[in-house]
Amino acid sequence: MPNVQRLLEKRVEAAIVAAFPEAGQAPALLAPAQDARFGDYQANGAMALAKRLGKKPREVAEQIVKRLDVSDLAETPEVAGPGFINLRLKPEWLGAELGRACADERLGVEAVEQPETVVVDYSAPNLAKEMHVGHLRSTIIGDALVRMLEFAGHTVVRQNHVGDWGTQFGMLVCNLIQRYTEVAAKAVADGQRVFASSAAPHLVDMEVFYQEAKRRFDTDPAFAEASRQCVVRLQQGDPAIRDWWELVVAHSLSHCERVYDRLGVLLTDEDVRGESAYNNVLPDIVDALKAKGLLTESEGAQCVFLPGFTAKDGSPLPLIIQKSDEGYLYATTDLAAIAFRTGYIEELADGKSPHADRILYVVDARQALHFRMVFECAYQAEFAKRGKHELIHVAFGTMMGPDGRPFKTREGGTVKLMDLLDEAEKRAYDLVTAKNAEDVAAERAEPLTEDRRREVARIVGIGAVKYADLAQNRTSDYVFSWEKMLSLAGNTAPYMQYAYARVRSIFRKAGLAAAGTAAVQPIPLEAAEELALGKMLLRFPETLERALDGYQPNVVAAYLYDLAQAFTAFYEACPVLKSEPAVRRARLRLCDLVARTIAKGLSLLGIAVADRM
Repeated sequence: MPNVQRLLEKRVEAAIVAAFPEAGQAPALLAPAQDARFGDYQANGAMALAKRLGKKPREVAEQIVKRLDVSDLAETPEVAGPGFINLRLKPEWLGAELGRACADERLGVEAVEQPETVVVDYSAPNLAKEMHVGHLRSTIIGDALVRMLEFAGHTVVRQNHVGDWGTQFGMLVCNLIQRYTEVAAKAVADGQRVFASSAAPHLVDMEVFYQEAKRRFDTDPAFAEASRQCVVRLQQGDPAIRDWWELVVAHSLSHCERVYDRLGVLLTDEDVRGESAYNNVLPDIVDALKAKGLLTESEGAQCVFLPGFTAKDGSPLPLIIQKSDEGYLYATTDLAAIAFRTGYIEELADGKSPHADRILYVVDARQALHFRMVFECAYQAEFAKRGKHELIHVAFGTMMGPDGRPFKTREGGTVKLMDLLDEAEKRAYDLVTAKNAEDVAAERAEPLTEDRRREVARIVGIGAVKYADLAQNRTSDYVFSWEKMLSLAGNTAPYMQYAYARVRSIFRKAGLAAAGTAAVQPIPLEAAEELALGKMLLRFPETLERALDGYQPNVVAAYLYDLAQAFTAFYEACPVLKSEPAVRRARLRLCDLVARTIAKGLSLLGIAVADRM
């Protein structure tokens, strides 16, 4: 199944060149029609072209239509209004394409012609603390983009740039050593590396441990100094101190893994490359910037001053690379990561460069200035090359509470991500139990077992949290609402999951397995609702392309909602199981394609489905 919008776009643009060769290439400006009465797609390029040529828009449109050959897939094009070109797909062509999609595991979505290597940097929690709701958006938006890019045919390199270095880790290591004095003293004195073994202490609650260490750091000067010394020894590679650090990192990562498993995201241990991975090459980054003449000393610090970046008072805004005490900052590590990912640095201790064509940073919008400066610095230093490497900040807004402020607990504290997911599953269990009881009473379903209700609740609860976020424009703030996200009405995960289950129930009632892939055979479309549903199914490829063009998972969510509504209109108007045999078979294939498209679309958002709810 081709990308119909792109197919028509190329035809219209070819007709423009044929009609007005003096104008050269001109965009078709083709988009899905807003009103189905005027067709399925509309090309608006004639008006912009007419202005360039000094001609009347309608006359330009008519000349384009004379040379526009779409007879194999569309009815005769029509010119409307001041110069709109309306296109309506032929039902027989549409049915043939849907038949091909039915027989294709990829649902007719073609892979990109020029695949790239794309690094996606997402999640990136600070390992000294438990993951909280502030990590949710980066994690699930990044995961959705990874899934869509991979499905499109790109080679995707997931990167979890965790915060695992710096002063806070000296503080944690020092606290850990002092809590386990006898074992620690022996390790430090003898240079033994015993803490990777069963002798390693177990940290029960990382958050409590962090708070204890931070309190000591802020109130005990001796402890603060000892912590700083731990940082120095860690940076110098002291093996005993490094073992303590590895223990803290391993414990933190094990918590992250549990969250990732619970969320169903694709990140694994192999995708972790934290700040520490770049520590050994940071001096090289400083030297390279110096060699390019980009470094300037300011108040003892080494800075890069980039044209166009100024403070509120108009003074030049520095990108600090190295502090006066010779310590490094986030900018330095980010530059090193770019240099490695593009291949400027070929190898680190833990792996070789992926030689990325594109690097996406799925990070809070509040970091926009930081990334603009880092990207510009990377280009000027030639760690990345303009025209060859794309550096893109995929920014997102904030999850807000009902009070319009960043989402917190009732006591005003940070909401732990595990606690949020526990609550989601609990509420979903109540929803699933009530819905199943309602269906049983109406004789629409058999009772679900307790275990099955728990499993469905997990799918619905986690899906609801993810979909509520992914259905939003990622750049916007949004208000977190349990009632809205778990509603069975509206653009929510439960609604979409129920739509999928509803389609599958048709096959269950008929005692049939899902149709799945089969031999290519056109699907006849006669009723208006069949045609509308078929046209909506045909827009799946162009929807995915549009979503990736703007890195907008919400485009997929909006499409799935429209598809579910089109299916509801079809199902209410067009009998399936009670139709005569030939029509029944065709409509069952159409139903199966709807279910598979919903399941694939949700899976690209990282959301599972259940055959029964």
